[in-house]
Amino acid sequence: MEKILITGGSGLIGKNLSSYLSSQNYEVRLLSRKKDLNNSSVYFWDLESGYIDEEALAGIDHIIHLAGAGIAEKRWTAKRKNEIIESRVKSAELLFSEVNKMYIKPKTFISASAVGYYGAVTTEKVFTETDNPENDFQGKVCQQWESSSQKFSELGIRNVQLRFGVVLSAKGGALPRMMLPIKLWIGSALGTGNQFVPWVHIDDVARIIEKAILDEDISGPYNVVAPEYKTNKELVEAIAWKMGKPLFMPNVPRFLLKLILGEMSQLVGSRISSKKILDSAYTFSYPILDKALSDLLSDDN
Repeated sequence: MEKILITGGSGLIGKNLSSYLSSQNYEVRLLSRKKDLNNSSVYFWDLESGYIDEEALAGIDHIIHLAGAGIAEKRWTAKRKNEIIESRVKSAELLFSEVNKMYIKPKTFISASAVGYYGAVTTEKVFTETDNPENDFQGKVCQQWESSSQKFSELGIRNVQLRFGVVLSAKGGALPRMMLPIKLWIGSALGTGNQFVPWVHIDDVARIIEKAILDEDISGPYNVVAPEYKTNKELVEAIAWKMGKPLFMPNVPRFLLKLILGEMSQLVGSRISSKKILDSAYTFSYPILDKALSDLLSDDN
């Protein structure tokens, strides 16, 4: 049985991934900032003191690094920006230091990243993994995030950076937030509504991560986005249609978004290519939005 260590296991992706990998007969271990004496699969770590329970890493086959302060949870003050960067970079550096110190060699180090790597511009361009990072906050965060994970290649460990789009789940994240104003009859598109929202169903996220574990040809950056392009307006309309709710409110003006969210209002942007992961022979379970929303908004979720 392959042993997998996950950081950020209490987050939206981490919870779903842990459940999925356990169902596929992997031994899943979680690193947590809170001690849990009632769960033998949870191990304690602390970034401030630089501590990791060494038992978490003993005999480990793969490390999946998802930990990091939520980029959309709070307004981007200077302090919050620093927290976002340090929570990602320092945690990867601590893992690298511990792996190096213990002379262990996992088969794979898989790190989360984000399509924010390409910035928040809306253009005709379709961005691929070979494009350079944008020189804005999102681009800089993702670049530092990925650079900190690439150190594992120095130890001969296969290294993968997964650039997630907007992960759609009925249990948290962007989708319930988008559904709430629609439920309250005040749903509308943001700004012009023409910004593309690179999206992906949470079940495809878990399966792509498993493919990255199993497929030794996968290394480097991969965009984790569905192959269908949708704008913010199209996404909001599709959600409202599935909910049986009308949309009659005008678009939220760009200046108001900027006033409320500051720089964080720039979290959506251009089209992102899924060609590289498709070329790896991965088949999306939910390649189109209609199918994804039908599953996520069903009575079973």
